[in-house]
Amino acid sequence: MCMLMPRFRFFIMVMAILAACGVFGRAHAADRITVTVTGKGPDVVLIPGLASSGAVWDETVKQLAPTHRVHVVQVAGFAGAPVAGNAEGPVVAPLVEAVDAYIKANHLKLPVVVGHSMGGFTGLLLARRHPEDVSRLLIVDSLPFFSSLFSPAATAESMKPQAAAMRDATIAMSADAFASQQAMTLPRMVKSPDGQKAALAWSVASSQSVVARALYDLLTTDARADLPAINTPTTLLYPYDPAMGAPTAMIDKTYADAYAGLPGVTLKRIDDSRHFIMFDQPKAFADAVETFLK
Repeated sequence: MCMLMPRFRFFIMVMAILAACGVFGRAHAADRITVTVTGKGPDVVLIPGLASSGAVWDETVKQLAPTHRVHVVQVAGFAGAPVAGNAEGPVVAPLVEAVDAYIKANHLKLPVVVGHSMGGFTGLLLARRHPEDVSRLLIVDSLPFFSSLFSPAATAESMKPQAAAMRDATIAMSADAFASQQAMTLPRMVKSPDGQKAALAWSVASSQSVVARALYDLLTTDARADLPAINTPTTLLYPYDPAMGAPTAMIDKTYADAYAGLPGVTLKRIDDSRHFIMFDQPKAFADAVETFLK
């Protein structure tokens, strides 16, 4: 595990800064989220990651819209979206409830939910707290307890001081320092030059406060004990890049151990990719989405 820590520290830190949002169809305003809808057919809800925007799903929307009605979530305060209801307090738990409210208000019947990074964690909590909302769940490189990457002995409670320090430091950082930090760390999150450029633009346009508080939520929320109670069929896509220096078997074991409590979960590794699988391996990602939906 020690060999993994440099990569995963970047993963956790930068997750609080990356992302993107797509603008297809008509937007539905809400306090915590806005949603754009494209296409007709069975419903698919796409949730981007921390400091992200739905543009991360642009190619997936193009892929699915001919046969599905696609709902792309945009979190308030990420990637230049107005902060709105995320001006203070927790971010992740209210996001779960906002997605639930959207699904119910729009009478979506057991939609498929796909989430990247924090969006995957949101989908996991949604399946636990509102199982009637989710027919199947596709998680793209996320974990049920992010702080386990710091230490196997970490708990939600023990992480609170460190998470609070990270939150407060991010909020206090100057805009220039924040942008500089992202520019240095993004290459470890995405290999694609175009993906790096887009993710950097989205991250620096995000509210540092919303990003920081969402990161705190992730580091202090442990969903592992809830996994055995989740009956939603779930697939996890996770990346592997040999340039990051960790053996394949160690990466495989990290994700397998993290989701060991989730009944019937399917794990699929996408090689030669980093955190933004949809950017680094677009064909492999599209194929995996198509297989999942079948």
